[in-house]
Amino acid sequence: MRKPSIIISKADHERLTTLANGLLEKKPEVADALLNELERAKVASAAGSLQGTVQMGATVDYESDDGNKRRVTLVYPADADIAQGKVSILTPIGTALLGLKVGQSIDWTANDGRSHRLTITSVEDVVEAS
Repeated sequence: MRKPSIIISKADHERLTTLANGLLEKKPEVADALLNELERAKVASAAGSLQGTVQMGATVDYESDDGNKRRVTLVYPADADIAQGKVSILTPIGTALLGLKVGQSIDWTANDGRSHRLTITSVEDVVEAS
């Protein structure tokens, strides 16, 4: 299946590119997966065009192909805590979620090699601290 179009902020794109490039020697598979998503993403500078899309720090509800529903927040590795539903961008599902909007689906492969499909059901936009 063709991957859906994704959109991310310019700031996230820059920070994630730096993160991925820093992992090329230690974790090339993880780095390549993230760099591939960043390469195909549309980069937006206007916050309005990002509403309702999964950005770093956004909380997202999705339904998996097995009917399970989950709510997670997409975070940088240092903030990851699966018990609190904080999923690292460096996990296969974290990378798959990036830039999607409500109604979009994506196929992704877990660390155990099994393929999955998820569909975004809601996105809570990131609230910027003032």
